[in-house]
Amino acid sequence: MNFPVLSAITFTPMVAALIILMMPSHRRNETRAVALASATFALLLSLWVYFSYDQSLGGYQFVEKYNWLPALGISLHFGVDGMSAPLVLLTGVVMFTGVLISWGDEDPHVKAGIQDRPREFFAFLFLLAGGVFGVFVSLDLFMLFFFYEIAVFPMYLLIAIWGWVVTREYAAMKLTLYLFVGSVVSLVGVLVMYWTQYKNTGILSFDMLVMENAGFSQALQIAWFLPVFLGFAVLGGIWPFHNWSPDGHVAAPTAVSMFHAGVLMKLGAFAALRVGIMLLPEGAKYWSWLIMTFAGIAVVYGAYIAFVQTDMKYMIGFSSVSHMGLVMLGLSTLNRDGLTGAGVQMFSHGVMTALFFAVTGMIYDRAHTRMIPELGGMMKIMPFAGVGFIIGGLVSMGMPGFSGFVAEFPIFMGVWQKQWLVAVIASISIVITAAYIMTNIRKVFFAELPEKLHGHVGDITVLDKIAIVTLCILMIGLGLFPGLMVPMVQTGVENILRLLGGA
Repeated sequence: MNFPVLSAITFTPMVAALIILMMPSHRRNETRAVALASATFALLLSLWVYFSYDQSLGGYQFVEKYNWLPALGISLHFGVDGMSAPLVLLTGVVMFTGVLISWGDEDPHVKAGIQDRPREFFAFLFLLAGGVFGVFVSLDLFMLFFFYEIAVFPMYLLIAIWGWVVTREYAAMKLTLYLFVGSVVSLVGVLVMYWTQYKNTGILSFDMLVMENAGFSQALQIAWFLPVFLGFAVLGGIWPFHNWSPDGHVAAPTAVSMFHAGVLMKLGAFAALRVGIMLLPEGAKYWSWLIMTFAGIAVVYGAYIAFVQTDMKYMIGFSSVSHMGLVMLGLSTLNRDGLTGAGVQMFSHGVMTALFFAVTGMIYDRAHTRMIPELGGMMKIMPFAGVGFIIGGLVSMGMPGFSGFVAEFPIFMGVWQKQWLVAVIASISIVITAAYIMTNIRKVFFAELPEKLHGHVGDITVLDKIAIVTLCILMIGLGLFPGLMVPMVQTGVENILRLLGGA
């Protein structure tokens, strides 16, 4: 019997959440130590899965199957392919760095990390992480949906309780309503697919590998593709259903912003790909022009709105809408280059945004403001954070030698093959992104330190530095050695192209 590594990855955070909840509330450092230990364990397991994946074989690997409700065809069916293995690793990395950032500072003047009820905070954060892992490894549609809801539910509490006092209740409710409406619409489509498959094959099963061969009619695929795809894509921040996202980013505490932008938005894109495109390929071909239009608008619109923000978190929030638009743009091409770029972009953007939000959180904890005009001179005080933000900025701009270039170049190539005009319009975002990244780096890190911050802002902690280094190494490593990920993603793309009929 092989070690059930995917079950271990998925349930480690959930078991850790239960253990943390049982600990006495005054044992704060022990709570943080348990959180760090379980996050490290999950990261090591996800690294093992990533580097043990056999690219020459491709397909689904580390497969586990446990019949749960055979009468309804529901099973715990886990496996990863070239598309999901990098996302499992991404979740492990963001979970590990999120715990480091949330640890806190012993200095009483610095309100860094999570000081208020860390036990409950880490429990909810880990419940969310378990749900995310579950979506990325599920090959059963019911369990994918089940884990999807588990991942969305704790976000409300994490933002409403630990978020920014000014907007947290509004942002948490807005986020929850948008995501639940999206998932209900998807759920109806999923049930239609389930019963149609039963009618066609006589088998009651939520297994997605069975559904791929269920023989859904072209009419059904065209009718149900948009509800299923867009219902999940709401979580991916697709225009015009992106409105919840920047508010959610801004109100969330730092580690939750890292999870929200770094991983949860990928959850929406991945589920839209896995359920929408791979199970309803004829519908995907029919509606690809509409998805491309929405995504193209998101790319340019998100960049323009980010350009005029004065709050660092809103700037990164709208930048995420723009960069996730690139992921959706890649998916909408339905060709090899576009899909490969989308797969790499999900990983690259996840690491980059986690880094951006981490550095912004460090600055806010010490300067007590995120407003760009009120900041300056941070490079002298926290040089480590400054260098991290600059590296994230270079990734965001798609500079060669960084992971952003490896991801964005194939996306634009794929879009060019499909519709050159969209590629030209979307490329405007590259210039705007460079403009707002460079402007804000100059203002926040290299301008004069404002008078009222003199003597009040200190350097970041050792744990913060470890988190920054971890995230930077991934982005530079992937940029210099694309072979670490691109061939793996391509094995996943081959399977998608096969389902699309060699499109």
